[in-house]
Amino acid sequence: MNQTAFSPAQRALHWLMAIMVLAMLFIGVVMVSTVRPAYLTLVAIHKPLGIAILVLALGRLALRVRRGAPPLPADLPAIQVVGAKLSHVVLYALLVAMPLVGWGMLSAGGYPVVLAGVVHLPPILPHSDALHAALLQAHIVLAYLFFATILLHLGAALFHALVRRDGVFQAMTGAGAR
Repeated sequence: MNQTAFSPAQRALHWLMAIMVLAMLFIGVVMVSTVRPAYLTLVAIHKPLGIAILVLALGRLALRVRRGAPPLPADLPAIQVVGAKLSHVVLYALLVAMPLVGWGMLSAGGYPVVLAGVVHLPPILPHSDALHAALLQAHIVLAYLFFATILLHLGAALFHALVRRDGVFQAMTGAGAR
């Protein structure tokens, strides 16, 4: 498919998920740095938001496979093409892995994943304190990796929008075609 911009559904999912992921990262930071009563409220937001991100990420990935993406500019240096493709693979992997690791961590710790009221997700791993501790560390490391990847993605987007002005940024904003 030779398109010049992402589809409206792809753009809507991108921006909705960008807001959700940034909210999750900041909720996570505040959540682990507080012992106040707000902790329980943040956890109650963090769990269902993570599952929502997982569901949307799977839908977004299916849409990306079905619809594809606009081609990168022909004059883009090869190293930047590799970087763009690799960063998208990492972003999609983290969008799926982070919630799954979190769900697995809670399962291993014996904690319920409450979506709303009495709606609980089943555990995906057996109870194990050692596994819970390992997955907690993995969740933290992945969060740092996610944050760094998002910063690189944002930097690249701004580079395309403000320096190269090659239409890459506009393909995701819908502000114009290349």
